[in-house]
Amino acid sequence: MELRSALPAALLFGGVLGAAAASLGSPRAEGDDTGGSSAAYAVSAVAGVDAARWDIPVVVNDPVKRFVNLFSGKQQDRMALYLKRSGRYEGMIRGKLRERGMPEDLVYLSMIESGFNPNARSKAQAVGLWQFIADTGRRYGLRVDGYVDERRDPEKSTDAALRYLQDLHGQFGSWYLAAAAYNTGEGRVSRVMREETGSVKGEEADFWRIRRLLPAETREYVPLMLAAALIGKEPHKYGLGEVERYLPAPTERVSVPAATDLEVVAKSVGVSEKELRALNPQLVKGMTPPGKKPYEVRIPEGRAPLYTANFERLASAAREKARAEKLERERVEKERLAKVERERRAKVAKARGSKSSARKVAAAKTHRVREGESLWTIARRNDVSVAALKRANGMRGSSLKPGQRIRIPS
Repeated sequence: MELRSALPAALLFGGVLGAAAASLGSPRAEGDDTGGSSAAYAVSAVAGVDAARWDIPVVVNDPVKRFVNLFSGKQQDRMALYLKRSGRYEGMIRGKLRERGMPEDLVYLSMIESGFNPNARSKAQAVGLWQFIADTGRRYGLRVDGYVDERRDPEKSTDAALRYLQDLHGQFGSWYLAAAAYNTGEGRVSRVMREETGSVKGEEADFWRIRRLLPAETREYVPLMLAAALIGKEPHKYGLGEVERYLPAPTERVSVPAATDLEVVAKSVGVSEKELRALNPQLVKGMTPPGKKPYEVRIPEGRAPLYTANFERLASAAREKARAEKLERERVEKERLAKVERERRAKVAKARGSKSSARKVAAAKTHRVREGESLWTIARRNDVSVAALKRANGMRGSSLKPGQRIRIPS
């Protein structure tokens, strides 16, 4: 995935927090909704774990200890936030891992990718719980367009991420190497493995063997995952035993017509639009995508009968309102264009009138002398005095020549 992680945990270089933590700055990253009192954001106390069980090899070395100390020290509040969010998605992720026969501890890879924030976005434009870039997401079956971004869909993005991790494990034979390839791309890990071990496939120990040859972010990736897992499994050991975790929001799906605002769906099931958007973060414009096919929208569990009873009436009212608003916009725009056209025509008419007047004035102020004409006859014909004619033409005498042009004063 070419160093695209949002990395909610910072890299530690020489004891100093690295700048690679794209989402470490604010406890409320893009799209984060840790507040609120609705059922979707309820919390429950989590009992301490007496003995952690592992299904991936655990190495507690200096790189891992550095991150454990970081998360239980300076960044303890950050880790507490990630543990809170984990309650919303950890059960779903572990269930899907079990279904595929994969290590459940890979759930902590999502923690270090996004801090369990489905709206997380990295500087490399990787998105979601599993930080897919658009191309990789599409390659693994996710829809990514202007209306739907399934990288933000917790369940669909988890399915895609687990398929990807399975493919990587099949390629490298090791979950540590698969995790490294997930972060930096399979091509780079393959190249380094061939150069260092002579084979693409390897064991968990091979990650530590090639670690120095990997990019800085990837070098710390597996230690980050292990540190997050150590704390996540036994938070009481690290001062985080009292953290309350958000409960999952039980949902069901309803089929909603294309191009429907989520506001209408929310009203029909009796929840706020904000809550419904939180349940459907993949609908990036707050509406189902346009087209002929309906789209499945998650609603709080048990609200489907309300949707069935209320949706058509509310949708019809919304369509009428939208139609009226459209007609009003068209009327206002028509009036605006008419006003612009009137002003344009008035401006053109004024310009033409000015030119015509100028031509008339210019014609009225000059006279070509004809044979036999004198100042006196020209003055009488134009109702001016001879003296005025002389002054207008700077004349001292009274002689004229045929063809001569003289100015006639107004």
